[in-house]
Amino acid sequence: MKDNAHAVPAGYSNIAPGYIASVVTCLEMREKPAGAPVPLPEEFSLQPLADRDPDAYRSLFRKVGANWLWFSRLTMSDEKLISVLQNSRREIYVIRHDDEDAGLMELDFSEPDEVELVFLGLTSDVTGKGIGRAVMSAATELAWAKPVQRFWVHTCTFDHPSALGFYIRSGFEPYERRVEVQADPRLSGHLPLDAAPHVPIIAAR
Repeated sequence: MKDNAHAVPAGYSNIAPGYIASVVTCLEMREKPAGAPVPLPEEFSLQPLADRDPDAYRSLFRKVGANWLWFSRLTMSDEKLISVLQNSRREIYVIRHDDEDAGLMELDFSEPDEVELVFLGLTSDVTGKGIGRAVMSAATELAWAKPVQRFWVHTCTFDHPSALGFYIRSGFEPYERRVEVQADPRLSGHLPLDAAPHVPIIAAR
């Protein structure tokens, strides 16, 4: 058993007003799943991110992730975000639908022998049409095309309710659970106040 197995005490823990808390599940696959790749429909394409401008990237990031409280890249300084976007060990792709941005997918090969699926998300207008399965298939092919031994991802309770099951069906196995507490990005102005209505805002009084 890991030393930090009981880092969060059993029972209820209070979260300060102005903060949000989620349960994060980490999943991994240790070998490429069997089966043929799933192609994208003709009107969709997966293209490497061409515009590495931080403001343009943040706009796409919000478009894809606002309803699921994606905020990590929104709170970064320009300098730090540029270093991420220009990192040659990161592969960032845009899902395009009829010449419109419809999703984001990022792979991080920074650690030896492994790759992290950092982000995979679609805009609401194309969600629920089976596109996620094809994008995951593409991500899996890209990941295992490199000499890696582990492909991993994490999801949390703020994400789409079917996200965890989707990753498991895609061949990932859960191996760790964490609790994340962060300042609410809607109260800081990084996301609009009406983002993620399924997560109530509890501000300090």
